[in-house]
Amino acid sequence: MTKLIKNNQVVEDSWRLISDKNITSVTDLAQSEHIIVPLKVWKSCHEQLSQKTTIGVWLDSDEPPTLLADDLPNLPLVAINFPVFSDGRGFSYADTLRRQYQFEGELRAIGDVLRDQLFFMKRCGFDSFVLRENDTAEEAMASLQDFQHAYQGTADNSEPLYRHR
Repeated sequence: MTKLIKNNQVVEDSWRLISDKNITSVTDLAQSEHIIVPLKVWKSCHEQLSQKTTIGVWLDSDEPPTLLADDLPNLPLVAINFPVFSDGRGFSYADTLRRQYQFEGELRAIGDVLRDQLFFMKRCGFDSFVLRENDTAEEAMASLQDFQHAYQGTADNSEPLYRHR
């Protein structure tokens, strides 16, 4: 099993990430207890899958949260894929899911997730992180505490720093 950071702890990942967007049969998928499927698979197969397993959905950087808004109350996990570390749309998507849609389930960062970004991802609403292969979760934990103060208000604290005085 893969290790990840979840709720400020290093834990074993109990979810299976399904990366094939062209799945048309759900038979193989129903063998896993917890799966994360691409949005396209969710839209075409979620009724069959929901009866057999617990499902999370992953959004690519070109798939805004509005495409999933109606389904959010029924999802325990939404993963946002960062195809490259320089694609910042996932930060906005996380903030939208937390603040606009009031999503309270697990919000996971996947893909090209760098240790240097974890503090900022957490501020936007992510609570779990699957790091790229050359980083370890144990070593990356420290980056969640990189800064003591933040100027802007975000999903983790909506008040900007100047309001604290």
